[in-house]
Amino acid sequence: MSDPRYPIGKFIFDGPPDEAQRKKFIDDIERTPAALRAAVEGLSPQQIETPYRDGGWTLRQVTHHVPESHMNAYIRFKLALTEDEPTIKPYMEDRWAKLPDVQSTPLEVSLALLDSLHDRWVRLLRLLEPPDWKRHFHHPEMGKIPLEKNLALYSWHGRHHVAHITALRKKMGW
Repeated sequence: MSDPRYPIGKFIFDGPPDEAQRKKFIDDIERTPAALRAAVEGLSPQQIETPYRDGGWTLRQVTHHVPESHMNAYIRFKLALTEDEPTIKPYMEDRWAKLPDVQSTPLEVSLALLDSLHDRWVRLLRLLEPPDWKRHFHHPEMGKIPLEKNLALYSWHGRHHVAHITALRKKMGW
């Protein structure tokens, strides 16, 4: 049986992507908002409060987490493109998922946020030149992160969390 924490597998970075791989990663990021919206469409309030796995986040928490994480990624891209080796601030996503706004905010608010955020982010990504992809930021816990690695990570990240929801729907027959 596969690990429900990683329904599409763990993130693997195989080294610098070529132009075709970068295009695929950007296309994945572009598709994330529609895929997340489709994944939660028609779920009942009770279903939204269901954890995707034992001990895991609820579908509500997963849905709100994606734009929160992707906002951080977008800002990290902008910092790396405008500063030399900026040190970014990590955030405690597990604590963010427990804040009261996650419970009180309708999913549509985060889905709309993701739509707008990805519109801006994809516009930026498609305009980057080859040298831009070599720029990087410093993560205090993970070291130097090139933008091309962060691109691959967020291509995976959106698909990863959408799969949390779709795998649960399949398992539950929703």
